[in-house]
Amino acid sequence: MNSNEKMKELVKEKYSTIAGQAKDQNLSSCCADNAYNIMAEEYSDLNGYVPDADLGLGCGLPTEFAQIKGGDTVVDLGSGAGNDVFIARRIVGEKGRVIGIDFTEAMIARATENAEKLNYENVQFRLGDIEDMPVTANKADVIISNCVLNLAPNKHKVFSEIYRVLKPGGHFSISDIVLQGEIPTKWKEVAELYAGCISGAIQKENYIEIIDEAGFVNIKLQKDKTIDIPDELLAAYLSEDEILEYKSSNTRISSVTVYAEKPAKDSRNCCEPASNCC
Repeated sequence: MNSNEKMKELVKEKYSTIAGQAKDQNLSSCCADNAYNIMAEEYSDLNGYVPDADLGLGCGLPTEFAQIKGGDTVVDLGSGAGNDVFIARRIVGEKGRVIGIDFTEAMIARATENAEKLNYENVQFRLGDIEDMPVTANKADVIISNCVLNLAPNKHKVFSEIYRVLKPGGHFSISDIVLQGEIPTKWKEVAELYAGCISGAIQKENYIEIIDEAGFVNIKLQKDKTIDIPDELLAAYLSEDEILEYKSSNTRISSVTVYAEKPAKDSRNCCEPASNCC
């Protein structure tokens, strides 16, 4: 098993456990596990909010900026228990459709159960890897994602897949964690910090470059919020001297929401994943 596959298995294991917990369990967990929810935004005031689908795992509110319209087909990458899917469903209405993709079976099961309880017929959850989406080309009007792409080892492949799945003229709005400066080297070896979206984050400049290289246009930074790491979380992984060094550095961990469009004239002729033409 290569390093990328090991990372994916790590994420599956961690999030399978989280799928069986309530939001308050996640929020009251020990300091190491707080890496999963220190970036969470408040959802409860949004139309379409379903408490059972909110595990407190996001780092933004991508639907707030996604410019979703009635009748749209929306795809949510790393849909978890369905939180952003249900918010998007409220916007697209009965004539629209929302597809959630997650590679953790326990999350798909929980999200599907939530949808069935609410009798939502225009919502579907699919088990799959966002580096190889189980969605046909030119399908989505809008793609959203909330604090998930930093967990994908091959971000180039993910954005290539986003490009393939979007309709020409479609767009995405994605919330994610990025860096400016370097995090402590030892953090990159800590499982909880990788699955908690910190050690898997890349430089903001590189993140935007990947989006540009994938062929997207009109790239906009919709939100950029500094994430302050609590002292108790720092103390779980760093010595006192290392904490002082980190705090005095220029390192900035931030939650960003990024918007970009697939050109209306798609000259790349992207096809299905099996052909690898994109």
